[in-house]
Amino acid sequence: MSADAIKLLKEKVFDKSRWMQMPRDVVIGHDVFGQLPAVCEDLKLGKTALMISGKSTMGLAGNRVKEILAKICDVTPFFAEEISLPVIKAAEKAAADADFLMGVGGGRVIDTAKIVSYNLDRPFISIPTAASHDGIASARASVSLEGGHSSLEAQPPMAIVADTGIIAAAPHRLLAAGCADVISNYTAILDWELASRVKGEPVSEYAIALSKMTAEILVKNADLIKPHQEQSAWFVTKALVSSGVAMSIAGSSRPASGGEHKFSHALDRLAPGKALHGESCGIGTIISMYLHGGDWKGIRASLRSIGAPVTPAEVGIDDAIAVEALLMAKDIRPERFTIFDMGLTRESAESLVQMLYSE
Repeated sequence: MSADAIKLLKEKVFDKSRWMQMPRDVVIGHDVFGQLPAVCEDLKLGKTALMISGKSTMGLAGNRVKEILAKICDVTPFFAEEISLPVIKAAEKAAADADFLMGVGGGRVIDTAKIVSYNLDRPFISIPTAASHDGIASARASVSLEGGHSSLEAQPPMAIVADTGIIAAAPHRLLAAGCADVISNYTAILDWELASRVKGEPVSEYAIALSKMTAEILVKNADLIKPHQEQSAWFVTKALVSSGVAMSIAGSSRPASGGEHKFSHALDRLAPGKALHGESCGIGTIISMYLHGGDWKGIRASLRSIGAPVTPAEVGIDDAIAVEALLMAKDIRPERFTIFDMGLTRESAESLVQMLYSE
């Protein structure tokens, strides 16, 4: 007798779901602040805004943003010279009656806006004045705590408005660091795939494909990244936004954060203030790619071409500290399995650091 006619079990319904949040409006180009009113009206953000900025970036971009938006909404400035719990709490209090927020400045300013936006459940616009890392578009924020930086879940921007003229005028070191942060996607996805094979961690093939494509574009066009050129700023900013979108698709920072980021966070603890985030990620990427058996020399050549550091000495860090950072990496976010969790010895860590200097 066929069991087809016996209806004892409830028919299963595919109910897997996940909420993806990503920027709805992205405007990148020369002198684009004039499009801010249209962006705000398109997204129906409201009539009152808190603009989080720094004192220097206020003069660089914040005052102009406020002037342009004055016709459609009331903008209240808030200065965030650092990202810390007291500053975040003060910003939340200042934003209590605001319909939306804006982060006008560098990474710390935008990360502060992200966290305040997340805590108050208000939309925010990311208006970067430098393209130093993919935080301009992601849903993660880096906060300084005792013993180093911590990566926290936060609110992704509802819109990104990036003026390439302002970004190109920033120190080239910042743009080069942003390139290195995107190039580190190469090893981040290798680590993610490794974690899938070894630990059974689920992966998103779509997020991996977008993340890898973004890194490949910068590596293949490294010779086009030049100091103080708007085309270079446009190129890098687009890549940073794509990297942020890949993280939104994945629902985590996995497509853009692997062992090289754990190494970077370890360096932050051992040698605070020496290297920019993207710079230390780039150095970590060379090492990680070597361990994965990939083209580490090609990665190093691309970073050099862009103007990013490729050795600890270039950012004023002793080799011995870099060795300690490699050994410490496994203790940073231990739930995130990477190639650096595969039993790295002190002897091999020392050899890896010396390898960075080889020709």
